[in-house]
Amino acid sequence: MKVLVVGSGGREHTLVWKLAQSPRMDRIYCAPGNGGISKLAERVDISADDMEALVRFARDKGVDLTVVGPEGPLALGIVDRFEEAGLRVFGPRKNAAILEGSKQFTKDFLTRHGIPTAAYQSFTDPEAAISYIRRQGAPIVVKADGLAAGKGVIVAQQVDEAVAAVEEIMRAKRFGAAGDTVVVEACLVGEEASFMAFTDGKTVVPMLSSQDHKQVLDGDQGPNTGGMGAYTPAPVIQERTAEIMDAIMVPTVRGMAEEGRPFTGVLYAGLMITTDGISVLEYNVRFGDPEAQPILFRLKSDLVDIIEAILANRLHECRIEWTEGASACVVLSSGGYPGTYETGKEISGLDVIPDSDDLYVFHAGTQTTNGKIVTAGGRVLGVTARGPNLASALGRSYDAVNRIHFEGKHYRTDIGQKGLERNKG
Repeated sequence: MKVLVVGSGGREHTLVWKLAQSPRMDRIYCAPGNGGISKLAERVDISADDMEALVRFARDKGVDLTVVGPEGPLALGIVDRFEEAGLRVFGPRKNAAILEGSKQFTKDFLTRHGIPTAAYQSFTDPEAAISYIRRQGAPIVVKADGLAAGKGVIVAQQVDEAVAAVEEIMRAKRFGAAGDTVVVEACLVGEEASFMAFTDGKTVVPMLSSQDHKQVLDGDQGPNTGGMGAYTPAPVIQERTAEIMDAIMVPTVRGMAEEGRPFTGVLYAGLMITTDGISVLEYNVRFGDPEAQPILFRLKSDLVDIIEAILANRLHECRIEWTEGASACVVLSSGGYPGTYETGKEISGLDVIPDSDDLYVFHAGTQTTNGKIVTAGGRVLGVTARGPNLASALGRSYDAVNRIHFEGKHYRTDIGQKGLERNKG
């Protein structure tokens, strides 16, 4: 079997790594890939957003299956285009990917279907948004409607901060057209967690619970990022899977089908666990990054078999198995991320960390230059490990983190601490 993975981040490296374990795999291509993926897949110099070039490549190479990693191509309709060309592809169509592509759509959808979420208003006029913020007071949350690489959400503790966010998003156009509309919503107080599930549009099968760390600094301080690390299981929701499935995941898949937007692929709910219950903060329409790293690290089943069951609408026949224990991913980023940062910094220490069943360094923002691995993005590496418990998995990850070096290396030192504290309790 020949498979094409679309994307270039840590999630895509993880997908390539997991797909390569299938006994059915003959060759894996990755477009465009990164500096570490070439160990497992042939890199293809095509942008993840260049749908026509990707379709031509898949046809020319006789690709049997394409797996789309990032949200951008999904929101643009890459699945629709591949299907029109008679090619098998894994992911939701454009009219279903709107769950991530438009926060306004998602909030309206949640309200229509009685799925718990924070109170909100949407605005296309910045002055109206600012007036609403001044009436509501702070803390309050301002969100760019469209895709913003995980950085379009500002949790403002002061009214002036929220007003500045509106100005930056709507007038300064920090996120381009993604900020033509903003969603302003009540700030929920609680603990965030990630919940992903496989679905063929009817059957919904949960993955392991996980928890991401969005802010760039320890203690959940600083600006939001694409994610600085993740671990599984997440004790805050580990025993609430049935509740989340019944109140959120299944109604979402059913509601999308009822509205003529059947959802197939991976549905990811970003959740806030409050004293009043569980609310949806956002949806993603693909594997989370970095959540994919620790979750797929514990997937025993063949990912190819799961994907094919979804494409054939027979997910109900598929038994999905996971390893026991825990796993964790610590992200190493470039200094200055998520703001301005330099690239081209040589990375050392990777050669003294052997890849194993219990430890793997997934590449994200890396490139190969003159035979050396150098930094090429904000999030550079995802050091992922597993163990019999969370403390063991984190210990292995951080031990490897300390062996890797590059100028400006930054990482959080408190990944998984909430889980460790809850396990003690």
